Amino acid sequence: MQDLTGLTAVQLVEGYRKGEFSPVEATRAALDRAAGIQPEVNAFVRLTWEEALAQAGASADRWRRGEPSGALDGVPVTVKDILLMRGTPTLKGSRTVAEHGRWDEDAPSVARLRESGAVFLGKTTTPEFGWKGVTDSPLSGVTRNPYDPTRTAGGSSGGAAAAVALGAGPLALGTDGGGSVRIPAAFCGIFALKPTYGRVPLYPASAFGTLAHVGPMTRDAADAALLLDVIGVPDSRDWSALGPAAGSFSAALRGGVRGLRVAYSPSLGGQVAVQPAVAAAVRRAVERLAGLGAYVTEADPDFADPVDAFHTLWFSGAARVTQHLGPHQRELLDPGLREIRARGGRTSALDYLAAVDVRMELGRRMGRFHDSYDLLVTPTLPLTAFEAGTEVPKGSGHQRWTGWTPFTYPFNMTQQPAASVPVGTDADGLPVGLQIVAARHRDDLVLRAAHALYEAGAAGVPASRGGR
Repeated sequence: MQDLTGLTAVQLVEGYRKGEFSPVEATRAALDRAAGIQPEVNAFVRLTWEEALAQAGASADRWRRGEPSGALDGVPVTVKDILLMRGTPTLKGSRTVAEHGRWDEDAPSVARLRESGAVFLGKTTTPEFGWKGVTDSPLSGVTRNPYDPTRTAGGSSGGAAAAVALGAGPLALGTDGGGSVRIPAAFCGIFALKPTYGRVPLYPASAFGTLAHVGPMTRDAADAALLLDVIGVPDSRDWSALGPAAGSFSAALRGGVRGLRVAYSPSLGGQVAVQPAVAAAVRRAVERLAGLGAYVTEADPDFADPVDAFHTLWFSGAARVTQHLGPHQRELLDPGLREIRARGGRTSALDYLAAVDVRMELGRRMGRFHDSYDLLVTPTLPLTAFEAGTEVPKGSGHQRWTGWTPFTYPFNMTQQPAASVPVGTDADGLPVGLQIVAARHRDDLVLRAAHALYEAGAAGVPASRGGR
């Protein structure tokens, strides 16, 4: 019998169309897999069994009539517990959020999936309010890596990444304010895209402002393009949402990389110390891009690490998202979040605007950089997954998660599309990610280049120890 948990969304839809299997079978398999991985990996805060099977049954009826609701009808999907999902509490990893309530509204991306007929398996884990690059919280505990449960899955969309990696649904919605879909994608061996800011509408607005993006987390670039076609449309609740895309992201995958100008920056001009196994895997993939016809040049974007400005913006957001809490509730917070919210609360308006100036200058520099290069390629992270339950690797000397994510958060500041592509493993069998960045609004180029690597057999990693 075919293992339906190993199929991509594209393959599931094709199977439904041919009548080879049904959405009910695919959903039941995904739910069983989710329940099976939960004790060791802890990817979910809630599985919605009854609702998912009812949605799958309705989808099966539509497919039998030859009347699917949309491109993802019957495909199992998970939703990070930062995004609203009608009928299900959104607790954001926090003991300060009350579970009782109406919960009667979908976030825009969830609403578009519901309209398309997707099946919601449940909500995935997040650190409290999505504040850091690993996934553990006072509410739901530690989320672990599919390749080694003693290691972190990354974050803040760690549950989503682990679920996709282990076959608990081929599609996941994540959020990314400083790397939060790309970090766990790199650690867990999956694909993730942070689209151009505004391409996927967000509501309610994030306390972290225009750093926060919603993005697809999937098995490969083709699934991400299909998902982005569904969720990347305007929603009137987001005043900063972009207008309709110029065309289908799925259709744009076929363009390949021949003739594209690719800048390869292995260490951002020597600013980042990269583990040798990571550097080697990324370089091999870059060489494959060149072999596919891209014009590859080793070149670095001209900017210094903007971490201080990012901290000003990020810590201010942490203060804002917790501003309403009383003293007793603040004691319930993750200690690290409690620390940065205190620092953010001391930030002046002038400090914040100075950080915005840094952000605008960074955006200008990257805009000029992309006058010369279509794509920038870097490692997603300088390291592979470290021990679970810690914000930074032991002995690293880093104070905060931003110390080991220097390749990701700059591109939240510039709002550019950026993806993580799995390109191999280290000696311990832990996945390595390559990051592809393009100019704002050129999500199609990022997806094209990633898809070319998949098509050439240069992307992907072996199935995880608990996986398919």
